[in-house]
Formats: sequence, C-alpha cells, structure tokens
Amino acid sequence: MSDATLHDHELRLSACPACDAAPLAQRLADARGGQADVILSLPTIHCATCITDVERVLARHPGVRAARVNLTLRRVTVDAPGMAAAELIPVVESIGYEAHELDPAALSASAADRQGRDILMRIGVSGFAMMNIMILSVAVWSGADAATRDLFHWISGAIALPTVAFAGQPFFASAWRALRHGRLGMDVPISLALVLASAISVYETVHSGHHAYFDAAVMLCFFLLIGRYLDYRTRAVARSAAEELTALEVPRAFRLTAAGEEPVPVAELVPGDLIRIRPGARVPADGEITEGRSEIDRALLTGESIPVAAAPGMALSAGEVNLTGPLVLRVTAAGRDSSLSRLTALVAAAESARGHYTGLADRASRLYSPLVHLMAFCSFLGWYLATHDLRLAVNVAAAVLIITCPCALGLAVPAVITAASGRLFRRGMLIKDGTALERLADVDCVVFDKTGTLTMGVPQLVSLAPIPAEARPLALALAQGSGHPLSQALAQALAEAGTQPAALDDLREVPGYGIAGRWQGREVRLGRADWLGASHGEARLSASWLDLGQGAPIRLEFSDRLRPGAEACVARLLARRQRVLLLSGDAAPVVEDLAARLGIAEWRAGVTPLDKAETVRGLGSEGRHVLMVGDGLNDTAALAEAHVSISPASALDAARTASDIVLMGSDLAPVAEALDVARRARSRIKENFAISLGYNVVAVPFAIAGLATPLMAALAMSLSSISVTLNALRLR
Repeated sequence: MSDATLHDHELRLSACPACDAAPLAQRLADARGGQADVILSLPTIHCATCITDVERVLARHPGVRAARVNLTLRRVTVDAPGMAAAELIPVVESIGYEAHELDPAALSASAADRQGRDILMRIGVSGFAMMNIMILSVAVWSGADAATRDLFHWISGAIALPTVAFAGQPFFASAWRALRHGRLGMDVPISLALVLASAISVYETVHSGHHAYFDAAVMLCFFLLIGRYLDYRTRAVARSAAEELTALEVPRAFRLTAAGEEPVPVAELVPGDLIRIRPGARVPADGEITEGRSEIDRALLTGESIPVAAAPGMALSAGEVNLTGPLVLRVTAAGRDSSLSRLTALVAAAESARGHYTGLADRASRLYSPLVHLMAFCSFLGWYLATHDLRLAVNVAAAVLIITCPCALGLAVPAVITAASGRLFRRGMLIKDGTALERLADVDCVVFDKTGTLTMGVPQLVSLAPIPAEARPLALALAQGSGHPLSQALAQALAEAGTQPAALDDLREVPGYGIAGRWQGREVRLGRADWLGASHGEARLSASWLDLGQGAPIRLEFSDRLRPGAEACVARLLARRQRVLLLSGDAAPVVEDLAARLGIAEWRAGVTPLDKAETVRGLGSEGRHVLMVGDGLNDTAALAEAHVSISPASALDAARTASDIVLMGSDLAPVAEALDVARRARSRIKENFAISLGYNVVAVPFAIAGLATPLMAALAMSLSSISVTLNALRLR
C-alpha cells in the first residue's frame, strides 16, 4: 500500500460516521507494532492465585511484554512479538497449568455445562453421604459404645472414604498440580485437612477410638463444593461480548473482477478491491459506495432503528446491513482492520481489565495458604514437643486446618449475590457477573442510551389528522408496499383506524427515497422530504411525507414510545442526586426533546461508538463510578468500559453479553431499585466478612489450644457457613 493510499485510508477511518472505534483501535495496533497477541486456553485455572501465577511466570519469560489472564473465559492474552504459542505453552505448563493454543471449540457452552454438571454431581454425592453419616454419628453421640460404636465407625468409613475421594477430586487435583511445581494454592490446605480428617478417623476406627471424624470430612467437602459451584455459576453465564461481535463478521464477500463475481474469504480482501453487496446482506468490510442506491440498517453500529439512505460516495462500515438495493463497494479496510474487528478488540481489552476486587483477592490468596500451613505446623510441633503424643498433635493440626477453612469467607460474597440476584430476578433483572452488585453499589453516575433503552425503538404515528379521509386508502396502499419502519408504522395506524387500501398501479419502491405508484393517472408518493420537494426543518420528531400528486406534500410525524418505567426510573435517580446523562447517535432536536421530557439536564446527540466509550472512560478518570444502560452495538464498548452495565433483553446479543446485568422485562424502573439492592448487598457482604473474621478470631485460638477436636472444628466451620448464608438470605 502506498503512503498516499494509507493516508486516504486514515482519513476515511477518522471520518466514518457510523463507527469511530477505528482510530482508537489504530492507535492500539500502532502501539503493538502490528504484532498479533498470542492467546492460550487455560482450562484448569479457577482462582485469583492461578491468575497471579500465570501472569507472573509469563511476564518473566524473555520476549514477553505483558500477559493478561481472563478468568471468566479461562484464557491468557500474551503480548509477545515474534513468539508463537508453542514457545509459551511449556512456560505455563512448567508451573502445573494445562495450556493450549486457543481453540474456540474449547470454549463452547457445552463444555461449560459439563463442568457445572460435574460439580453438581459431586455436591449431590457428598450431600447424600453426609446425611447418612450424620445419622450414624447421632447414634454414637447418643451413647453407643464398644462394638456398636466401632460398627458405626466402620460403616461411616465405608461411606465417607469413597465419597471424599470422589467429591474432593477437584481440590486434590488442584493441590497436587500446585505441589508438583512448588506452589501453595488455596486448595492445598483444604486437601490436607480432608486427608488428615480421613486418616485420623481411620486410625481411631482401627484402634477402637471414641471419636471418628468421617462426618467432618464429608461435611467439609460438601460445603466447599457448594461454594465452588456458586462461584462457577457467576462466571459460567458471562459469555464474551467480543465473541458475539466476532460472530457478526461476514466470512466471505463477492469480489468483482474482469471475469465477473468471485466469492473470496473476507481476509483476502485488500484496500481498493470492489465488492458487490446484495440486498439483505451484511456489509463485509469498511468501504465507500461506488455504484447503486439503497437503504442501510445501521442499528448494529448506531443503535438507531431508522434506516439511512445510501448513495455513491457514502462510507459504510462492516456489520451494517444493506436493505433494499444492490451496491458496489470499494474496500478501504477489511478483516482485522475493519471497524467491527477493531471494536471487538476494544471490547475484549475492556473485558480483561483487572479490577480493585481482583487485586484484593490476589493479595489475600498469597497470604492465606502460607499462614494456614504455618499455624497448623506450629500447632503440631508445639503439641508434639509438649506431650510427645503424635495422635494428639495430628488432631490439633487437623483441627486448625479445618477450623481455618475459608468456607465461610468463600460463601460471604456468593451467598449475598445469590440472595440479591434472586430478588432482582423476581423484578426482571438477571445478574450475570458475580461482582456486578458490588460495583453497582458504588455507582454515582448513570449514562443512558436513547433508542431501545429509554425508548422502545418502535416508531408510532403521532396523528392521522394531517391525512384527509379520502386520501387515507392511498396512504395505506403506499405504506403497505414498503418495508421501511416509518411506512410500517403508518400502515399499522391506518389499518387500526379501519382504512382499506386503494388499488394503485405501477407500485414501486425507490431505494433510499421512498415508494411511488399511480392513482387515476397521477403519481402518488410516500418518502423522504428532499425526494418530494419538502423541507424537514428543525423538527424534533422523525417524519415522512405523503405526496398526493396535487398540493403540497403532507408531513407525517412519528414518535418513539418511551419504555415503561423510564420516567419513574430517571426521576428516582435524580431524586437521589445521581448524575444522569443521555448519549445518542440520533439528531439533536430529537434527543433534546426526549431529555426535556425526562428532566435530564446533560445530553449529547450524534455520538459515535468511540465517543460513548471515551465519555464513559472520561467520567471514570474523574473518579465517577459509571452505570451504563444501553442496547446497541454502538453501546457495547461503553458497556464494557463502564464500572457496571445493564442492557435490556431486547438488546443485541453482543450488548447483552457485554453487560453485567440484563433487564428481562420491558419496565425500566427496576434499574433504580437495583441500586438500593446493591447497597444493601454490600452491607451484607461486609457483615459476612465480619462474621468470618470474628469466627476465626474466636475459633482459631481454641483449635491451637487443643480445645477443639476435628469434629468440633468441622461443626464450627459449618456453623460459620450457615450464619453467613442466613445473613445473606435477609436480602430476600
């Protein structure tokens, strides 16, 4: 590509009216020196410690600039110019993690479903075994002695040992991988406690001891698996918005050559190629129209439902849809250089950003395992040196490991999120991200999209009054012959008024302008103002014009119906002194009118996808915690960039998956209610952390002092978990 061509290309990108994500993506590409990142799938990672270990070992490797783990997608993106996946996989495997070059099939929903079913199966097995062992334990506690007690212990062992081996397999496998490579993950003390509790129980049973702790081992396994499943559920439902955007890309295009049309992969297109875009097809690459007229659906990129007229000289972006006429496009950017691909990269980068809570989890995970093992070892050593009783020392060490189990701490957040999510679900809101409620509680600024969010995105005729009664059959016949949303809204209004269509001759649609026909020898038309010789003026509403072949064209105004609950939601937010902004790609008069109706003082019209993302980012840099509520592809980058985000269920798939919360119903009022629930949930989380901390402050000294057996430790641990869960259920 010549310098001049490159310069022209850059000018077109910067002037793109539909998607200005390209300039930022270009800067990102320039900063990377044109090198693609290496992406590895990490199917065995599951916690904050895993993130730290993988990122640290890759960052130390020569040639690696940076590494960023996305725990939700179980992948790592490595900035390593000139390096291949085959060179990086052994680096990750050297610390015990399975790694593969990214295969999209490995990230399928079916694989995630299998993982969830596996955890549920282990929970079911451990829960069933726990109940049976508890029945036997009650008999022992009630006074069963000698041979009866030993029999019950043997039966409990026969149930517990296979159960612990099966249900505890995720913990054992993770701990083994960590130990093989010289690491101490959070699963190591858990596994050690399970092994010690089982070993002590077997020893006590063989020697006819008074106490066996099979019930403690199975109970511990059961509660830990519940915590892991809750954590899994919060992650499994969050698919990648970047993957959804990638799915919108067109795989092939029809390139025009001297021999005619030839289908080619989009990746083979180069700037300057001519491609044909048929009616109903999605635009495969960025470019400029050279031939043809049509209407373009830009809803994917602008969020607006009204198509725009397309003519030679107009720039199109990948992902838009050609509606009514064939077009010839001169390619300016294709494949990974297109606006859609760059927007995808922008969303992926925002999704992988590390948050405050992740950093806290990293630090906590680095401190937890060494501290627990140190306390257990010191307890064992101290008691053995003081009593020379190996069995007693092991009992104390096992009690310390069990009583310090992070089960309550692990349930502190998931239990609250589950209770709060259930409440919001009943109000029509689906929480997708486990940390969304925590972040929602910090919100002090709310940014709304217009079409499809505050409004329903469906045009409605304001009034039939401008159309004379005798002209309504003509208007209906024209409207029914067009697929334009304004025409459809007019046809619906006329049909509901009982109008019957007239029989028109020579009915034809003119792509990009409107529809025309003949009635009693004169031409009648329905369409754009400039096509009919009318003036749009400074109208605040969308409009179409009806030309009856005599007299001035008739102006027909259409309004976009407010989403139910929009007024109540905005009023409630403003009453709480929240800063509220309205951003839209629509015309300024229309946006100003809506803002005035809702009482929103801050609004911006004609914004591009990049504008929205940069506005949200700018608010964040000012210290604001932004809630973004939007539904279009143009909102996707802003949704991913925001502190927390919400999308209606009617939104584009990419927007729904980029958001943290999905509004399932049509009512917008629950958005304001969610802020209240989030703040209460944050209070419950803090209370749960206090319960967990208080439990450890009281219980750990008892265990170290030898005043708690492993069974007592397991009961105390379970009590702390139940307390945390009951406190969380207060949200319901």
